[in-house]
Amino acid sequence: MLHCSMSYFCLAMLHLPNPSDARDWCNVQRQTGRSVGFVPTMGALHRGHESLVDRARIENDVCCASIFVNPLQFEDGQDFNAYPRDLNADLAVLEAHGCDMIFEGTLESFFPEVEDVRRIPMISAGPFGRGLEEVCRPGHLDGVRTIVDRLFRFVGPAKAYFGEKDFQQTLVVMDLAESLGYPEVIVCPTVREPSGLALSSRNALLSPDEKKEAERIFQSLAAAAKAWSSGIRHAHILREKMIEQFAGSRLIVEYAAVRNPSAWTADDPPGELSHAQALIAARLGRVRLIDNLQLH
Repeated sequence: MLHCSMSYFCLAMLHLPNPSDARDWCNVQRQTGRSVGFVPTMGALHRGHESLVDRARIENDVCCASIFVNPLQFEDGQDFNAYPRDLNADLAVLEAHGCDMIFEGTLESFFPEVEDVRRIPMISAGPFGRGLEEVCRPGHLDGVRTIVDRLFRFVGPAKAYFGEKDFQQTLVVMDLAESLGYPEVIVCPTVREPSGLALSSRNALLSPDEKKEAERIFQSLAAAAKAWSSGIRHAHILREKMIEQFAGSRLIVEYAAVRNPSAWTADDPPGELSHAQALIAARLGRVRLIDNLQLH
């Protein structure tokens, strides 16, 4: 008989140290007829993550989550080291929201077949990895696709929940799921503060003054949305409306773009758009923030 700390049917949230144990747990759930919801995270959880867990819990019989700060998607070692981490707080949040199992891992445990993790074969981000994030952070989306591919392999058939704030990432992940027959991907709305600032783990690195300044990011997206509502359909004009919001700002804009998400090509596609997503990335000191808003 399994001790409660290792039982797959304990009432308390199960905390597993590696993805192999998580695979066994997920397999047991499916063998007993239970559907699995999966929320992959890098920790430093906030209300945005909580909303993903809540939805996964509602739409599935059981819910599991991963916490792994993936070095493959950090092009900057200092950024990786500075990424906020608070495992005990994260575990408390997940348990409070009814998560049944959480697992961690290392590169060695995710890629046990690779003798030297410095030589892990990277998976190309694919067609949706072109431009924007991949220009500013070369290899970032390749690293995302590589680890999500491995997470999906360990979790197996499930519904996987991602936040829309990382819009380009969700396109890459959905393309992965579709091409390889991996779990169904559910993209959930961005959770925002009353000011409109998108919740992000990196917000914890901002001072109160910097956080106030970061509100311009959503203001720029709102300006594009207002212009769209007035009938403007040309990407370059919508982009100009976004850039105007940063006059005199300390924020350094890495990109402000309007793209058709169903035809992921140029940053400023020609002609009038029928579908459009406004996307932005900006830095404030060493903190990098991204956001997006559907215009159509």
